[in-house]
Amino acid sequence: MKDSKSDTIDFGYKQVAKDEKQSLVANVFNSVAQKYDIMNDVMSFGIHRLWKRYTIDCSGVRSGMKVLDIAGGTGDLTAQFSRRVGPSGKVVLADINQAMLDVGQDKLRNKGIVGNVDYVQANAESLPFDDDTFDIITIAFGLRNVTDKQKALESMFRVLKPGGRLLVLEFSKPVPPMLSQAYDFYSFNVLPKMGQLVAGDAESYQYLAESIRMHPDQETLKAMMEQAGYEQVTFDNLTGGIVALHRGFKF
Repeated sequence: MKDSKSDTIDFGYKQVAKDEKQSLVANVFNSVAQKYDIMNDVMSFGIHRLWKRYTIDCSGVRSGMKVLDIAGGTGDLTAQFSRRVGPSGKVVLADINQAMLDVGQDKLRNKGIVGNVDYVQANAESLPFDDDTFDIITIAFGLRNVTDKQKALESMFRVLKPGGRLLVLEFSKPVPPMLSQAYDFYSFNVLPKMGQLVAGDAESYQYLAESIRMHPDQETLKAMMEQAGYEQVTFDNLTGGIVALHRGFKF
């Protein structure tokens, strides 16, 4: 279900009150935070690392830039951005979930990444930053969990500098029919069992599978970005459309 003016919104396949979704999503990520990185590798067979590397390569990031990594979780993108912007740049790792932020902060500090990274608990729908602040904004595997996606895209647009770009990396709709069928079987028959085995939580991974199906498809998300003000919006299908990388500019 797309965001609307009704009082309810999708939480996976369930309909819940809009003001309840944020806390329900928080419960999911509080539960999975400690096993999040392990499950990413298990769920995607490690391919998520290639998707994220492609996002970094498409970002145009350079030394001295200021980058916002929204829903940055355990810091995979932030770590790469930190190295590329260097000591004269800045990366802000923002996440609405404090448990995920804590895991990300510990992980990056253990890697020796300090000095040019700030950690901010923030809601993507109402980002606590000044207008025209960031050269690059990324949100990877986070937009589908936002209650009002359109409002979040507009909030990101506000804090993006003129000439800056937004990159949205998110699960999407597989293009080949055979892949779509196989992906459905994997998502609903294998993924929750993996969640139970590795993270002790099948229910959260059932929600994550459902949330992917409820997320706007490639063309719909492109139109939403254009509605928010982004120009030259394009997307690349990765792994047959299981994941898509959308890019848009603010001029």
